[in-house]
Amino acid sequence: MTQLAMDLPEDVFSALRLAPREFASEMRIAAAVQWYGEQRVSQGKAAEIAGISRIAFIDELRRRHVPAIQVDISELDAELGQ
Repeated sequence: MTQLAMDLPEDVFSALRLAPREFASEMRIAAAVQWYGEQRVSQGKAAEIAGISRIAFIDELRRRHVPAIQVDISELDAELGQ
């Protein structure tokens, strides 16, 4: 597994009221949700990025008001035969 190092201002942890380890976990989940919402990654890949199960990721999507099922209008039209 690859590790990344980031320099962050000290007050960022207190602003979010998170310990550094919790902050890192939150960043992974937030990034995965964002990239999934942008349709850049699949649900499975987003869950892997977030470091959680797919079921937990779907729950995270619900909690953050991001649709768990993403359907493109043209895909829906094609599926309906229009």
